[in-house]
Amino acid sequence: MRQRMKCVEVAIVGAGAAGVGVGIALQDLGLNNFVIVDRGRVGESFRRWPREMRFITPSFYSNGFGLLDLNSVSPTTSPAFTLGEQNPTGLQYAAYLEALATYRHLPAETKTNVHSITRDKNGRFLLRTDREDYEAQYLIWGTGEFQYPNRCPFVGSEHCVHTSCVQSWAELSGSEFAIIGGFESGVDAATHLASTADRITLIDRNPIGISDDPDPSGSLVPTSALRLRDLLDRDKLVLRPDFHVVAVERTSDAFVIRSHADDRVTVSSPPLLATGFLGGQTLIQGLFENDPEGFPMLTPQDESVKTQGLFLVGPKVRHEGLLFCFIYKFRQRFAVVAAAIGERLGVDTSDFIDYYREAGMYLDDFSCCGESCEC
Repeated sequence: MRQRMKCVEVAIVGAGAAGVGVGIALQDLGLNNFVIVDRGRVGESFRRWPREMRFITPSFYSNGFGLLDLNSVSPTTSPAFTLGEQNPTGLQYAAYLEALATYRHLPAETKTNVHSITRDKNGRFLLRTDREDYEAQYLIWGTGEFQYPNRCPFVGSEHCVHTSCVQSWAELSGSEFAIIGGFESGVDAATHLASTADRITLIDRNPIGISDDPDPSGSLVPTSALRLRDLLDRDKLVLRPDFHVVAVERTSDAFVIRSHADDRVTVSSPPLLATGFLGGQTLIQGLFENDPEGFPMLTPQDESVKTQGLFLVGPKVRHEGLLFCFIYKFRQRFAVVAAAIGERLGVDTSDFIDYYREAGMYLDDFSCCGESCEC
């Protein structure tokens, strides 16, 4: 027999970088009646990265000089200092998040599956889980995207393997590979496969590695660009830009990748999908309204325009065409969400906002986000 629902002011779903970060923001505001629920462990998505995969955004303990570590999710911590790593692996970063959750005594209920989310007649959210049920005035969705890959972008996708499903690149056998998707995940996969493969074909519907966009959300970061050039210099890589894949067919001894122009690439190993992620918000898609490009439509406080009281944090946040897909970007919205909730609960948020703004973790003016470089 189930116990009565536990009443909280805020329920956070997801105990990754976004969930832990916004939980700390709520604590810093003085809000402690909340719960963080995750079906895995703290930092579960990072634990599922391929073992060789590392952060492309470097960590550095520059906090004391007014520049917060790019991968920190709170104003007073640095993964570089905690881990002693500049480009941590997924497991290392999960350890940072777990240490942070423990140190801050975050109310995280891990290994807990959320079975359903409904609303009562008063508009409160009712979360049914396999352990305890919760009644929350506000719901923050922070499930991230890595565990929700885009597995079916075209006909025959079932013959492919998404890069997020690879535990280690060393476990893949074969002398030739084709990777569909020429952005960060594709270049990372090609880099690690190059140690054993004779030939790798990198396929993308757009130009590969060529962009004058200074925003890393729209172009390869310098590390990835250098990796790409190194692979080309070593004759390990064949680029197939402007190749719009429409289907993958399996024959008796090969996989044939077809483009809209009926160009073909044939490989002996299952093609790898570096086709991005749909995001965990798709689990509650009925509570969001999407824009024409498929991103959830949000208010200036990152609240769903369709469901009052539901907030989104993490890499699927988008405003005015700006993508918040890196930790150093989406962490700047934690305090915006916390302040919006705090104000509705009657909490004075002025000192809290000043504190987070001074730490570089409060962004509410998008006009300052335009990237421009003189040289």
